[in-house]
Amino acid sequence: MPIDSLRQLDPAKFDETRARHLLSRAGFGGTPEQVAALTRIGLLRAVDHLVDYDRLPEPDDAESAARFSPDIIRPPTEAEAAEARRARRENDEPALERLQRERNRRQAMDREQLAAMRRWWLRRMIESPRPLEEKMTLFWHGHFATGHRTIEDSWHMLLQNRLFRRRATGNFGALASEIIRDPAMLRYLDNNRNRRRSPNENLARELMELFVLGEGTGYTERDIKEAARALTGYTFVDDQFVFRGGDHDDGPKTIFGRSGNFDGDGLLRLLFERPAASEFICWKLYRFFVDDGPAVSARTPPRAVQGFIRRLAALLRESRFELRPVLRTLFLSEHFHHPSVMAATIKSPVQLVVQTVRSLGTPVRNLSTLLEACAMMGQELFQPPNVKGWDGGRAWINTATVFVRQNVAVFMLTGAQPGGGRGRGPARQGSLDRYDARPLVDHLRDPAGALPPPRAVAEAIARVTLACEPAPDRIDAVESVLAPRLAPGSPDEENRGLVAALVLITALPEYQLC
Repeated sequence: MPIDSLRQLDPAKFDETRARHLLSRAGFGGTPEQVAALTRIGLLRAVDHLVDYDRLPEPDDAESAARFSPDIIRPPTEAEAAEARRARRENDEPALERLQRERNRRQAMDREQLAAMRRWWLRRMIESPRPLEEKMTLFWHGHFATGHRTIEDSWHMLLQNRLFRRRATGNFGALASEIIRDPAMLRYLDNNRNRRRSPNENLARELMELFVLGEGTGYTERDIKEAARALTGYTFVDDQFVFRGGDHDDGPKTIFGRSGNFDGDGLLRLLFERPAASEFICWKLYRFFVDDGPAVSARTPPRAVQGFIRRLAALLRESRFELRPVLRTLFLSEHFHHPSVMAATIKSPVQLVVQTVRSLGTPVRNLSTLLEACAMMGQELFQPPNVKGWDGGRAWINTATVFVRQNVAVFMLTGAQPGGGRGRGPARQGSLDRYDARPLVDHLRDPAGALPPPRAVAEAIARVTLACEPAPDRIDAVESVLAPRLAPGSPDEENRGLVAALVLITALPEYQLC
């Protein structure tokens, strides 16, 4: 059982196993060379390198800025609105049909743009030199969950994605303040319909239940109703937040027993004053980065885990809800590096795909195919299942998703579906670029370029691929695949053996763990 304090790991104990663990949890894994480099610079500099990512060049975002349009879904011009009113008034069916065709055309264009945005974000996660930035953007996407099917405006989804990235490791309170002004969130939770004479409680309820405090933390239905009044008039026009004073209820409100003329920011101040705010988000971060097992997910973890989360929450309050000090302390802690929490989380579909490419160096092959696989495994970018986001943990694994998980790994390793493409799985073959697995074991070669015996190679491959120590029978199986193919002087045969061994390893249940 890990300790409950925030005590830092002894830097002398920071080895390649812990460096690989850090790269997988605080990002999406890394190659053997990247793991070795992180080990050489030591624990403190390794964590600084990941957490202080703004020291590194920002990935070039010009591609998205040039490609994506804010005007596919837009309010009608005055002339268009007048024409629509006239057509409805006069029941001008040809004109109404023409207007409907234009709406359909724009909606189809918007869906195409959304597909391009998904490809762009997945590639960014794969290629970014700032993996924690993208990992936290993904975290916030699941925490402040909104989906395109309800919003029906891909540009608003992109604006929200940029918000999550900009505030990824910044101040949680500042992010919450922007979220209650975010067009995607306002539309998703109907706050654009929240008016003084007819309050809508959706955003207020989710701020308490899912975003800031967590369910069952001492608020009442009356608190929710009063909070909804504080958010009246918070809406948007086109791509901009708008506060409509005429729709805002400026009367006194009583929330958590305190009375005042609260608006949205006043409501957030009340929420963040409650200890539940820091404890809830630290529990969410713990599940995401440390352990998503059933006990932790049910908020009934062992005492040491509860103590650790409470200490993180105290640090978050001391830092006035700045997240970076909390993340730094978490990644440096003895608790985070304890053997009992290694291989304690299940890779999300996106983690599985991105980590396979980043750690094993497989070709990307076809981004659309990878995204289809992620959706089939239960994680569709820009479309969480509901306002709770993805459940994660063991919910990722069932009989259907396990097959797709194995199938997508084979696709990335070989370029083709197993079994000739039968059954459910990635639907397109994509690029057949040859995958060279030899860099994974090049560090094992002697000066003449020869590899050690197959057993040593099998152990090394398992070590760089799995998050936990493999059982001896797993190594036996990998060795049996490798042994006939590690012929000296035959690079192609050697590579075929290594790829076959990786196909076997990625089919293991252990490969699903992070």
